[in-house]
Amino acid sequence: MRAIAIAEQGSSPALTDLPAPEPGAGEVLVQVQASSLNGFDTAVAAGYLAGMMEHRFPVVLGKDFAGTVSAIGEGVTRFAVGDPVFGVVAKPYLADGGFGEFVVVGDQMGIAARPEGVDVATAGALGLAGTAALGALDAVAPQAGETVLVSGGTGGVGAIAIQYAAATGATVIATARPGAESDFVRGLGATEVVDRTGDVAAQVRAISPDGVDAVLHFAGDAGVLRNVLTGKGRMSSTLSLGSDRHPETIPVMANPAAATLDRLAADVAAGRITVPVSRTYTLAEVPAALADFAAGKTGKLAVTVA
Repeated sequence: MRAIAIAEQGSSPALTDLPAPEPGAGEVLVQVQASSLNGFDTAVAAGYLAGMMEHRFPVVLGKDFAGTVSAIGEGVTRFAVGDPVFGVVAKPYLADGGFGEFVVVGDQMGIAARPEGVDVATAGALGLAGTAALGALDAVAPQAGETVLVSGGTGGVGAIAIQYAAATGATVIATARPGAESDFVRGLGATEVVDRTGDVAAQVRAISPDGVDAVLHFAGDAGVLRNVLTGKGRMSSTLSLGSDRHPETIPVMANPAAATLDRLAADVAAGRITVPVSRTYTLAEVPAALADFAAGKTGKLAVTVA
């Protein structure tokens, strides 16, 4: 199969031919049609996870996947050959990935049925960003009438989080550059926008003098963001996961449980949320897409695998 893989530690991601994997007991083989880029993929490509996660080379990049079940292993009952599925590669080591024509995943975690009304390209960009956004929202539980600051609103996670936060009835403030980025977050439901290149705290206080009730931290300085919380404010972060994190910050990791993926898919199918894709790449173009991701973008960068 064709895949974007890292042959060894320190090598660059490249299009290569690899043997197609086979599902073991409790596993599903998916023929991948679509995927997307996430910050996790750029971190793996840059070698930042060396020594932190086991690498079983060659490592195929790509956390997201959407496609069709091609084969099932012994004991699998949730899925059958031909089922349309999507999800997140959720293994404790790095080896399998969505930037390949086939991927093997466990049948109980990180995979769900793709319902009618959710096209394969959208599903391929939904899993990791969507589950991270929901985790961050659930951690701070914004309520109608409250004010929520989304720091990093132009990224894939932030774009989905803005929509969910606005749906609660909360007033959403998002960080973005003036111009196209501001228009982007307003189009998703942000009521106010602050320039992420300026004094974020001062701009937020000008909008909400008493502070904000909740902060979703996907980008920016965590210390600055904590200072704009009300006395009873709460903050969740997909970035503050180390031992030096502030004790009042709730760390969040994407949890692609089947129920969460089902919820995301149902919300997309019903039109409650959208997955904004700014550009789509072929599998062979993924190395260039990784560079574009690092340079900055709005929404998601999608990958067409087949």
